[in-house]
Amino acid sequence: MGKIPPSKVQEIVFASSDKAESRRITALLKEGQIRKIAPRVYTSNFSDEPAAIIKRNWFHILSALYPDALLSHRSALEFVPTPHGHIFLTYTYTEKIQLPGLTIQLLEGPQKIDGDNAFFGNLHASQEARAFLENLQVSRRKAAESKTLTRSQIEERLESIIRTRGENGLNELRDKARKISKQLGMQDEFKKLNDLVSDLLSTGKSKKLTTPAAIARSLGEPLDPDRIKLFESLYEELAGKPFPRHPDKNKATKSYKTFAFFEGYFSNFIEGTEFTVEEAKEIIKTETPLPARDEDSHDILGTYRIVSDKREMSICPTNANEFLDIMRRRHAILLQSRINKKPGEFKDKNNRAGNTEFVDKQLVVGTLKKGFEWYSLLQQPFAKAVYMMFLVSEVHPFLDGNGRIARVMMNAELSAKGLSKIIIPTVYREDYMGALRKLTRQRVADAYVRMLLRAYEFSSTLHGESIDEMEKYLIRCDAFKEPKEGKLKFN
Repeated sequence: MGKIPPSKVQEIVFASSDKAESRRITALLKEGQIRKIAPRVYTSNFSDEPAAIIKRNWFHILSALYPDALLSHRSALEFVPTPHGHIFLTYTYTEKIQLPGLTIQLLEGPQKIDGDNAFFGNLHASQEARAFLENLQVSRRKAAESKTLTRSQIEERLESIIRTRGENGLNELRDKARKISKQLGMQDEFKKLNDLVSDLLSTGKSKKLTTPAAIARSLGEPLDPDRIKLFESLYEELAGKPFPRHPDKNKATKSYKTFAFFEGYFSNFIEGTEFTVEEAKEIIKTETPLPARDEDSHDILGTYRIVSDKREMSICPTNANEFLDIMRRRHAILLQSRINKKPGEFKDKNNRAGNTEFVDKQLVVGTLKKGFEWYSLLQQPFAKAVYMMFLVSEVHPFLDGNGRIARVMMNAELSAKGLSKIIIPTVYREDYMGALRKLTRQRVADAYVRMLLRAYEFSSTLHGESIDEMEKYLIRCDAFKEPKEGKLKFN
């Protein structure tokens, strides 16, 4: 056979029982185009060490050598080999296989059940509830090579579930584990899990927790004290002051949805999700994303589904836990197509914008709950709305979509009282962002309030059932212009 260019040969090649494929591999080996680096494993890479090649292709190797195996125990929570290069698979028998840079621990146990996840190729992974049960099995190995995480690591992971998904998320995990524990023969492990979850949720009562995050959780969530002072200063600016009440002129379903179209359109545009009005109308009308911009189109759809639903936009929180649940639920709709942004879950890594560091991921829940206290003291709908918007925006509790969800939460406060919602048109973007930055960095709240009062007054002039007619009015107001090209004007 003719010499095959190295670029045409995959980095990892596996021995095969297929005769034609076996002959091809033998030929490549004889021609010096591949070399053997482990039993049944060959590579076309002659420059890197076998350990390095195997390390970056570990999932290919497991899928090929152990079809239908289940990534399990700590590997089903970490999804990478341990620092010492161990990976754990539930399989039909127990064996330890040593490859350069990788130790494969096969563990005899129950095979894939309903709810376990496809991982890569022929490889599956234990579903989350099963993985926690597996990690609560007794392990005789030292920590570095253990098939299970330590109790402290398990505590931290369970606490992070409360932080990102709420108490309901942790209870759902426990319910799922309870359901599958008998099928897996892991009733003892479920009892341990149940005790841990109960300890985490028994505020101030448990003496068994060991990690700082879990202890802080049981004593009441830690918070960002500097942000709390900032929220207090905004409350003081708003409390006891009279604010206008602009009635919503779009009470009919069709006109409410027309306003909502532009509400969602501008809310996405300000975040960089830019469409023409015609493109946005087509997306909403057909409920079909544009082929080349699937995720951006779904952002438009998700926002519209929330803000066009008058019933949804009449829901306001009555306590802190309800506040968190409402926000997570709406976020899950808003970013439903961006799975990598974890829709409906609070952030699991910190975020920033320019020089602004938002609230640390560990402090999100406590800061939101404490901030909610001042919201609950405010009486005026406009005051509650602008406080709510800043609270969510300043904490930035999600990986993405924070500005949009902050404006949704603001407008729900107004819509629930039959008042006009607030639109931030493109031409007003710099006024909006500048006032937010001034409040964040300089603790100047009056500029922020004045900015939203003007946006509120402008938005109250938008009414009608026709998208085309409302668009014409917005054009006359310079709403679609860039800030450098125009200035917001209205009658």
